[in-house]
Order: sequence, then C-alpha cells, then structure tokens
Amino acid sequence: MNVPLLDLKAQYATIKDEIDAAVAAVFESQYFILGPAVESCEKAVAAYCGSDHAVGVSSGTDALLICLMAEGIGHGDEVITSPYTFFATGGSIARTGAVPVFVDICPTTYNLCPNKIEEKITGKTRAIMPVHLYGQCAHMDPILELAAKHNLLVIEDAAQAIGASYRGRRAGSMGDYGCFSFFPSKNLGGAGDGGMVTTSDPNKAERLRDFRNHGMNPKYFHHSIGGNFRLDALQAAVVEVKLRHLDAWSEARKKNADRYRALFTDRKLGDKVSLPEEKEDRHIYNQFVIRVPQRDKLVAYLKQEGIGCEIYYPVPLHLQECFAYLGYKPGDLPNSEQAADETLALPIYPELTDAQAEAVVETVAEFLEKI
Repeated sequence: MNVPLLDLKAQYATIKDEIDAAVAAVFESQYFILGPAVESCEKAVAAYCGSDHAVGVSSGTDALLICLMAEGIGHGDEVITSPYTFFATGGSIARTGAVPVFVDICPTTYNLCPNKIEEKITGKTRAIMPVHLYGQCAHMDPILELAAKHNLLVIEDAAQAIGASYRGRRAGSMGDYGCFSFFPSKNLGGAGDGGMVTTSDPNKAERLRDFRNHGMNPKYFHHSIGGNFRLDALQAAVVEVKLRHLDAWSEARKKNADRYRALFTDRKLGDKVSLPEEKEDRHIYNQFVIRVPQRDKLVAYLKQEGIGCEIYYPVPLHLQECFAYLGYKPGDLPNSEQAADETLALPIYPELTDAQAEAVVETVAEFLEKI
C-alpha cells in the first residue's frame, strides 16, 4: 500500500466549496494586499490563540525576523534558541546580525531544555526564542521566569504548534510575540507562503504593522527600515476558512497518534521504537516522530515499500556549515545531535485511514524484526 507523508488533496476535497467561495470573493474585491480579508483573518487567529492582536506577514520565517527587527535586535546582540529546529529559527537571528546562541534540547520532547538556558545568558542576551516543535509546547513557565529575571524578550516560534496549549495557555500567547507559519504542510496551511505574529501588547502590534510595510506610517513616510512582509489577501482567505476546521483536524491527528501507539504496542516493538511523549496540555501533532535504530536504513526501506516518511532534521543548526563561525563542534549539544541521528516522522495527517496506519506500522515492524 502506498501511504503519502501528507495528502493535501484529501483535505482540500472536504472543504473545496468553502475555499473556492473565499478565493472568489477576494477576486471580486480585487483587494489582494492586506485589506479586509487579512484583517478578518487576523482577528480570527488572535481570538483562537488567546492574544489581543495578530499581524499577518509573508511567511513564518518573516514572522520571526520582523519581531527581531521591531525590537532593534542586531549586531552585538545574542538570542538564545534551539539547535534542533527548522533553519528559519537560527537563520532569522543571524540575518539581523545578532548571534544565535544554541542551547540543547530535552531528549523526550525535543524542545529547548529550560535548565540549560541561564548559563548561556550574558550581558549581550536580548531574547529567548523557544520552539514548540512538532506540535507540542516547550516548558514555558521556567523560560518566562528566566526572561523576567534577566529582562529578556520571549519570541515563541510556534510555526508547528497553532492550537497547542501549555497549562491552559495557547501557543503564541505566552511570550512577547508568537510566530506562526501558514506553509501548506502545516496543520493550518495556506495555498502558499504566509505567516502571523500574535501579541497582547498594542504598541508592539502597531510597530509590527509598520515594519511589515517598509516602516511606513503614514504613506510614504518612513520612520524605520522595515521590509515587504505583508500577507496576501488570498492566503488570509484560505487560512480563515481552514481555521474553522482546525480543531477537528487536530483531534483527528491525536486519534491517529493514539492508534499508532496501540499498533506499535500490539507488535511488541517497545524495545526498538521510542514513541512521542505528551508532556503538556495539548499536543497537536504537526509530526509523529519516532526514534529507531538504523534510522537511515529504515527510511530507505519505507520509501522502497511506498511508505512516506521524513527526517526532521538530519543536521542540527549548530553543526550547519553556515554557522561554523560560531565555533560549535560535534558533541557540544548531544541531545540535539542524537535526535538528528535517530528520529523519523511518519504520516499523521487527519485523513489517514486505519488501513494506511496499519500498513505503516507493519512495514516498520518488518524492517525492525530483521535487525
């Protein structure tokens, strides 16, 4: 059986009429950049995330970047973050001229380990950028306490975690800023690139709105050098339609995760497969990530058998060639390096059928029973 890693066509088929109507309305309006569709989407996302404001931007990467720019973070500054994440996290810090300072992760959640942060704080540290990886919130209370103690900003990279919660608070609502991506493969994906920043500080929200439009306010008057970080109205329209279905999709992902656990248990693979652990209130399973021996050989076997899978992420950021100037070496952040060597994401999309899930586990079992 062929099982794709993600099946966006199956999702689109269930909401085609709603999406088509929303897109048609934008074309009828001929208002493609910012405007009413974007404002409506911003209000809906802010309410969903438990924040007072949301500012639509051009991508999840630009969501991170604009927060740093709006706070004047740049040359001479340091920002603490995770090395085990998509490149945009560390890359956005470096693009401002600031220095990304990488702190190791917790081996079970893959999120930033709070008790390793304080030793990395210096007089140059301006912010902490925790990542809510794979759909589960980082352990935020100690991070927020450290930030308050040292007068640091907290910029949540919630690109994979919209709808996840931590002790009653939604991802993106706990720090100074929450950054989201609407890349099509995300739980809440658009029809191209798009992103959003949430905040409950009206002054920060207003500054973000200026910075996404070249630092311009009023028109043709520029008090700051921002960027072209505006969210397209077409993307906003698609995202707002999908937002209405997001909780149902998240519950379906959770059921798929529970089904995987039962199937792996039935096959008695607990000594060979480490399954994701739910540590916080609500894990929304952007990915279902397992740890296995001989990971790369398993990947080749799964692909040979038609089972979709992906390695997130094969090289942690501190060992990427472009960050060699920072001076990290293998062994410096062992939990991140081990995760990069051992983890593998399996299909978890809401439309995954029982038969498909069974095929995935059966194929993994076939490989593991041979080694």
